[in-house]
Amino acid sequence: MELGLKGKNVIVTGGGSNIGRAIVHALAEEGSNITIAELAASQGETVAAEVARMGTGSRVKVIQTDVTDLVQVEAMVEQSIAEFGSVDVLVNNVGWTIDRLFLDKPRTEHEKEVAVNLWSPINCIHAVLPHMVERQSGSIVSISSDAGRMGEYREAVYSACKGGVIALSKAIARETGRYGLRLNVVCPGLVVPPDEEEISPESMWNQMRDIFTDEVLERVQRGYTLRRMGTAKEIANAVVFLASDAASFVTGQTLSVSGGYTMM
Repeated sequence: MELGLKGKNVIVTGGGSNIGRAIVHALAEEGSNITIAELAASQGETVAAEVARMGTGSRVKVIQTDVTDLVQVEAMVEQSIAEFGSVDVLVNNVGWTIDRLFLDKPRTEHEKEVAVNLWSPINCIHAVLPHMVERQSGSIVSISSDAGRMGEYREAVYSACKGGVIALSKAIARETGRYGLRLNVVCPGLVVPPDEEEISPESMWNQMRDIFTDEVLERVQRGYTLRRMGTAKEIANAVVFLASDAASFVTGQTLSVSGGYTMM
């Protein structure tokens, strides 16, 4: 299948670790040029070096960005356009949570969840939309979660934010479809980065590995219809399809890539 992503210019937020890293690799395999908007720029540079070794001809620019800050996001988008000439695709990948019961979480954690999981896609979409509308072309894929479709135990505010990402994407898809823009959402299951993968110092997995012990992960797998954990590559494949010309008549959709955890 021809995906039509060769030479397309893509922004991936949080492209330095786990799912974001896999999305960058998958886009590079298609020959896309990629801006990695990453809070930990050094981790983004690590992934950029991995892409260079792939030899696909993809160009990668790393821009240190706090995606919860609209001013920084707007500057990142401007730099990306200056470097590559356009933004054809935006992938809102950044996410953050720590599993705790709602009443056990301090207010600061709730506020960070809202900032990272909801304000960051709002900021990024707001920054790229005028450019895409002017060009009458663009694809936006946001990473949500099945937590946003069903409400997950110990992830109350995270669930609320991820549900917001789904509704936000549908609403903007309705507003901008007349300009040829498409917005879709991917909801991954739990994807734990392998121990050998280098992750960003900002990654939630620096704190979450202690929560998701081998025993816990075994229980998680039993909850999936396919009885196994998914991989970052499997999530990336779905993102790349929805971003591509192969999905040119797909918009406002939410795709769970979670081994059958939810079937909505």
